[in-house]
Amino acid sequence: MEQFYTIQGEGANAGRAAYFIRLGGCDVGCHWCDVKESWDAGAHPRLSIASLVEAAAAHPGRNVVITGGEPLMYDLGPLTEALHAAGMQTWMETSGAHPLSGQWDWICVSPKKFKAPLPEVLRNAHELKVVVFNKSDFAWAEQHAAQVGPECRLFLQPEWGKAAQVTPLIIDYVKQHPRWQVSLQTHKYLDIP
Repeated sequence: MEQFYTIQGEGANAGRAAYFIRLGGCDVGCHWCDVKESWDAGAHPRLSIASLVEAAAAHPGRNVVITGGEPLMYDLGPLTEALHAAGMQTWMETSGAHPLSGQWDWICVSPKKFKAPLPEVLRNAHELKVVVFNKSDFAWAEQHAAQVGPECRLFLQPEWGKAAQVTPLIIDYVKQHPRWQVSLQTHKYLDIP
């Protein structure tokens, strides 16, 4: 769908330079998604792996985030292999709803209620990032935290449209459950893509 060089705005790698490759196509369909234009894969041009790698390599940052849409709808092995061969780190942001493919240096799973993440993807997650839309999301977050490995970092992130209402709840929750951390969409505060 799009590609751009920016600062990672969320989660464990927030604040780090990263090249984003946003793949078109999503069958999860969150009503609060901020990139709904990514859902229709056919609405976006197909690009070769070589052109994607060349564009990423043109920037000094060596971190490449593959996101979507839902990136695991595709076999990501050839893309991640080519990125690694070019000296890039591969990071992925996924709902985890499709089988894992590719070679990853960092996997962020952001589970969605509309299509459950697969246990295999949760077990391989380096980061679990749960978007909090209402108070019931805390129990749902704990259900998924019980399925990740012991080294997986846990983040609670307010849904942007409800940040004023849910951020105080997240702060209180993290204070009571300190294995969790707060994640903010800092790129939105910084007004960058």
